[in-house]
Amino acid sequence: MRAAADPPGFPFPHGPFLVARDGALGFGRAPRLRFDWRGRACAAELTGARMRLLARLGHVPFTAERRAARPCALGAIAAMSAALPEGWRLRLTPAWRLDLEQLRALPAPVTATALAAALVAFALALDPYLDRLESAGLAVAGAAPGSVKT
Repeated sequence: MRAAADPPGFPFPHGPFLVARDGALGFGRAPRLRFDWRGRACAAELTGARMRLLARLGHVPFTAERRAARPCALGAIAAMSAALPEGWRLRLTPAWRLDLEQLRALPAPVTATALAAALVAFALALDPYLDRLESAGLAVAGAAPGSVKT
């Protein structure tokens, strides 16, 4: 990653990144970042100029927990699946947890500003989907049924 114009000491390591003089980020292994948004665990993994973002949206209520809420939550998930933008994917795990994944390209060179902007854009784009799922009774992972962490 070192360019001929870089002075000694560049690129310098900063966590999993190698920072070039112009602020471009490079990395030898795929860095992973974690953050929470509206009580949901989110993660980002970088590989090259691509980023995979994941949000753990919550879990579908079990019939024994809230019988009436389950069909409504499943209906909202089906409707939401059909309405997701290109590059977004919903996944229902065997434990009835709902994950949302987005694959996106990052502009070259990858900088801290571009990385932060992509994370913020993902979090803000989640809001309408979280509102829809909460109103349908999908519980936040780790929260008591019917409560929402903000």
